[in-house]
Amino acid sequence: MKKALFTAAVLSLSLSATAQSFSVPLDGFSKKKTSYLHMEDGTVSEGLLGGFKRAKGQIETVKMKSESGGKIKIDPVKIKFMYIPPSALGKLSAANDRAGNLKKWDAPSNMDSTLMGKGYVYFEKMTTQIKKKKTEDLMLQMLNTSFSSKIKVFYDPFAKETIGLEVGGVTVAGGLDKSYYVQKVGSTDPAYKLEKKNYKEQFSVLFGDCDEFVAKFGDKIKWSDLETHIYEYTQMCE
Repeated sequence: MKKALFTAAVLSLSLSATAQSFSVPLDGFSKKKTSYLHMEDGTVSEGLLGGFKRAKGQIETVKMKSESGGKIKIDPVKIKFMYIPPSALGKLSAANDRAGNLKKWDAPSNMDSTLMGKGYVYFEKMTTQIKKKKTEDLMLQMLNTSFSSKIKVFYDPFAKETIGLEVGGVTVAGGLDKSYYVQKVGSTDPAYKLEKKNYKEQFSVLFGDCDEFVAKFGDKIKWSDLETHIYEYTQMCE
């Protein structure tokens, strides 16, 4: 009975999360389902993912399996964006960004909503501000795929996390990360790190061009409302 109640609680949390929730960053990807890599030259490479080689948390090499069974190493600099299928466990933890969202899809028009509806994870190569005067092209996982038409939010692999939600002593929902990479759509500036400690200062930078939004949310600026803020901004402001 306890097991049934716990399972119901997990499903309830996953399915009740609306389109205003960020995806859970995934570590495990399926090696049995097709991945889709959209290259800078306009071609699309399809195949089974062999894995990632990472350096300091960032993707340094994408490993694919060829039709003959051989291994292909691809430099992320050649990839514009990609769709990667998560593992079975990854699909469960990522359900918060999928359930019930297709009717409210507001992502960029170039995004494949069919693949996203099947639970694929979307990565995009972004010019990212690493330090004050240093930028670098990084392949980053987008966390707000279903409401990213105005502000894109990307996973920061070095981010610390706030306290999560527990049911029966087991963590079933992670806390909000304390930093993300963000970029306003249409901006020529690099994606930059938005941190919990500077959110109040950056609030007007992200949302100050929408008076209706600022009037509704500007009096109480809390990091825990970041997901709601970005979702509501996307819905309210043209």
